[in-house]
Amino acid sequence: MPIFPLKLTPPIATNSLKAAARFKTRLSETAVIRFLQTCAWISILTTIAIVVILGFESLVFFKGVPLLDFLTGRDWSPLIEPRSFGVLPLIAGTLVVSLGACAIAVPLGLASAIYLAEYASPKTRSLIKPTIELLAGIPSVVFGYFAITTVTPVLQFIFPTTEIFNAASASIVLGFMVLPMITSLCDDAIRATPRSLREGGFALAATKAEVSLDILLPASMSAIMASVILGFSRAIGETMAVALAAGSTPNLSLNPLTSMQTMTGYIVQVAMGDVPHGTIEYQSIFAVAGTLFVMTLSLNLLSQVVVRRFARQWE
Repeated sequence: MPIFPLKLTPPIATNSLKAAARFKTRLSETAVIRFLQTCAWISILTTIAIVVILGFESLVFFKGVPLLDFLTGRDWSPLIEPRSFGVLPLIAGTLVVSLGACAIAVPLGLASAIYLAEYASPKTRSLIKPTIELLAGIPSVVFGYFAITTVTPVLQFIFPTTEIFNAASASIVLGFMVLPMITSLCDDAIRATPRSLREGGFALAATKAEVSLDILLPASMSAIMASVILGFSRAIGETMAVALAAGSTPNLSLNPLTSMQTMTGYIVQVAMGDVPHGTIEYQSIFAVAGTLFVMTLSLNLLSQVVVRRFARQWE
C-alpha cells in the first residue's frame, strides 16, 4: 500500500498568512470608514455652503430693503414699478397650498397606514404599498399638468368661480405627492409598536378597531406627528407642480379658488433668466429662498423636538 507523505505547513508561514489576512481586513475596513466619513463631510460642507451663499446674498438684498418691511409688507411686486418687497403674500400662498395638501394627505396617509399595518394580508400589503410609493416616482411637472388639465376643470364644474390657476388644484395634487411619505412613515411607526400592546388589548376584549385607534395610534403618536411635520416640510418646498397649478399672482388671501404665488413659484419665475443678474430684483430670490430655508429648518427642528418630547420607551 503506497504511503503518501503529509504536507505540513510551517507555523511561521501560517502566522504570516493570518497576519496578511488581518492586515487586508483592517485595510478594507479603514477604506470603508474613510469613504463614509468623506460622504458625511461632503453633506455637511454642502449644507454650510448653501447657508453661506443664502446669507451673503440676502445681506446684499437687505441693504436696499429693510428687513421689517420685507417681513411685514402686504404687497409683493418686485418686477413692476413701483416696486414693493413685502413677502407676506408669498408666505400666505405657500401656507394655503401646503396646509391644503396636508389636509388631504394626512387623513388618507394615516388611514392607509393603519390598514396596511393591521388589516391588510401580506399579499394585499405587498400589492398596495408599492403602488402608493410609485406616486413618489412621478415627476412633479406631470402632477402640475394633471392639475391644470383635470383637477381644475372639475373644480370649475363644482365651483364656477374657480380661476384657471388656483391654490385648490395645487393643494390636491400636492397632497397626493406627499401621500407616499406620510403613509410609509406612519406604517413603519405603527408596525414598530410591540406585539405585547396588541395582545394586551385583545386580552381585554377590545376589538381590532379599538386596538388600532385607542392603543397603537397613541403609542406611535410621536413618530406619526414627526411624519406629518416632515410631510408639511416637503409640501412647502415643492416647486414645479405648485408653480404650474397655483399661478404667479401674489395674493394675500385665504380663498383657495383664486390664483396665488408661493415662494418656490416666485423663485422659478425669476430664475427663468428675464431679470438681470446683480439687480435687487435678482437678489430678492435669495431673500425668499432664505426665508423658505428658515421655515423648513424650523419644521425639521420641531419634528425632532416632538419625537423627543412624546417618545415612549417600551420594555
